[in-house]
Amino acid sequence: MRMIDVTDSTWAKLLALRDGLSSVESGGDPAMRVYAPIAGAKGPFVLAQVGQSLDGRIATPTGDARDVSGSDGLAHLHRCRALVDAVIVGVTTVTSDDPRLSVRMVHGPDPVRVVIDCHGVLTGKERLFHDDGAPVIVFQSWAAPTDTLANAEVIRLDDTNGLSPGAILTALAELGLRRVLVEGGARTIARFVDAGHVDRLHVTVSPIIIGSGPNGISLAPIDRLSDAKRPVTRVYSLGSDILFDCRLR
Repeated sequence: MRMIDVTDSTWAKLLALRDGLSSVESGGDPAMRVYAPIAGAKGPFVLAQVGQSLDGRIATPTGDARDVSGSDGLAHLHRCRALVDAVIVGVTTVTSDDPRLSVRMVHGPDPVRVVIDCHGVLTGKERLFHDDGAPVIVFQSWAAPTDTLANAEVIRLDDTNGLSPGAILTALAELGLRRVLVEGGARTIARFVDAGHVDRLHVTVSPIIIGSGPNGISLAPIDRLSDAKRPVTRVYSLGSDILFDCRLR
């Protein structure tokens, strides 16, 4: 298992690649192998990221999700945020964790923050609407209440079977947001994976056993293991956590 060591020089190359100022190839450097496909994506690119315990949990039964990932796992997540155009979370992630979805542990640009709030649950008092951070986009269904949300752009979509991941990605692409990180929660990630829109899946595993609570990935059930997804996967050490870098398409 190879160690990912992101030096200042390597990170500068990745940020230049993100901004189209470099055509650096991934080569044999583990850091470049993991991050260059994100930074250098020319067309639509969707990365899903899950940070979980040894037993596959992302939180306790009461919803406490803090410190599931170790410090190196969190730094990895912040690198991924810095290399994409937008980060997507579901409304439950916002109401439970009140996240900022910013880049704080590494140097780099904050992504546009996107919340899927089909039924208009958000009140506008959540921190991301008032922290003077990156722009916020909220996706709602046409049937949601028409209350405005301060400091956010609300985009309404058809919700015949829930808000379509494909329709969300198309709307973001029309705004120039083509590299996307789907960060959580489990149901949101599952919808994008089941719809076939995820290019890479990163699963970071921290050496902690929670014992119960929500799973990190919960896809549609299958009857036989022969139907299971078996993506090409590379495994790396981040230091405090282990990274499974899975190529889904």
